[in-house]
Amino acid sequence: MRRLLLNLGPVAHLSPNGIEGPLVGAEMHDDEVLIHPAGLAILTNDKKIEKIGFSDELQLEYFQQMKLDSNMPTILKNGDLEVWDLAGKAIIPGLVDGHSHLVWTGDRSNEVALREQGYTYQQISEMGGGINKTVGETRKASLKELIFSAKERLETAESFGTTFMETKSGYGLTTQDELKLLIATNQVGLDFQIETTSTWLGAHSVPKEMTQSQYVEEILSEQLPEVVEQGIATYADVFCENGWFTLEETEDICKEAKSQGLEIRLHVDEFSDCGGAQLAAELGALTADHAGWSTDDARDACHKAGVIQGFLPATPYVLGLDHWPPFQQCLDNEWAWSLATDFNPNCPSLSLPFISSIAIEQSGIPSLATLVASSRNSACSLLEGRDGKLGTISEGGPASLNILWDENIDGWYKQDSEQQFLGTLSNGGWITSNY
Repeated sequence: MRRLLLNLGPVAHLSPNGIEGPLVGAEMHDDEVLIHPAGLAILTNDKKIEKIGFSDELQLEYFQQMKLDSNMPTILKNGDLEVWDLAGKAIIPGLVDGHSHLVWTGDRSNEVALREQGYTYQQISEMGGGINKTVGETRKASLKELIFSAKERLETAESFGTTFMETKSGYGLTTQDELKLLIATNQVGLDFQIETTSTWLGAHSVPKEMTQSQYVEEILSEQLPEVVEQGIATYADVFCENGWFTLEETEDICKEAKSQGLEIRLHVDEFSDCGGAQLAAELGALTADHAGWSTDDARDACHKAGVIQGFLPATPYVLGLDHWPPFQQCLDNEWAWSLATDFNPNCPSLSLPFISSIAIEQSGIPSLATLVASSRNSACSLLEGRDGKLGTISEGGPASLNILWDENIDGWYKQDSEQQFLGTLSNGGWITSNY
């Protein structure tokens, strides 16, 4: 159906003329270039934005029955053309979560107490916790159980304004279980307006029952061919980190995956500089995620190779660390970066507004820059966003946007916690309408 949204407040369109790909440096917080002033209207048709223009002109063309004088967003007409008066509320794009671990079962809340006792992430893993603990629980779960829990999580993500999400496997660590996770991811995505895309992360950890060399061989000879044959993933990922997968193993897995048609996304340098970001640049990966300890040379190499640094500040936050990603350094050097939730059993937040608040409040990053990082730039790390439309508000782009409670953009990340946004439109349909 068609929808006409009239009487808009400021619109953070994030789609400046003549600029392709991710925004960098001062471009990320240029209000004059990235925000339309109040007074526009948006016409959507099915899942696309058909037209953006002055509110009075689109009203005259499509809806002439009423003077707009509402104090709160109000529906004026139902039917084939649904008409809304948005009463000057500000608009931002639908958010894009470019790194999440959606499908798993189990509970690792006891690890909080272990961290408070001084144990590190690596030590907890060696004690039987961490990824392999979740693997044990997830392997026991049926496909139906996995889909049920994933549905609840997607509903939560939608409530925080996310309209597109990348989701990884990685908690099966056998061919059969990794396929089960990817099948669950693809099936649950069919039931929501929020769109999902799948990443195979078989190389997330080494299962307890195998040696590292045995598991790498299984990844290359069994898992990857099955994933490709079934067509249930677009990307391949590897946890490239000291204590997990080496540079050489990561390179072997990624080159083979790429030769079979999968694009590369990487976990790198989360706890130390292991050379992962530099490898991401050499491989032409789409993202180098975490990248907490990468060298300046590696960051520069990533940018020159078109690799976006995907920062996941909720992870050091939940681990009680104060080593934040180098947001300001990236702005100063005009290196491309994005924000994502890293939702997983150890980091259970699906709120991109919360993730952005960490960058704003801990590192002093402009709120508009974090919005760009959580929408347009995150979309640019995905094949689905390479046309420059996903994560923006532009004609011909997806009809996905968030309506704020306020009349300005700056506070987009601190909306009411019970009802994060006044309304969210995703791919042409309302997800939430809190009025």
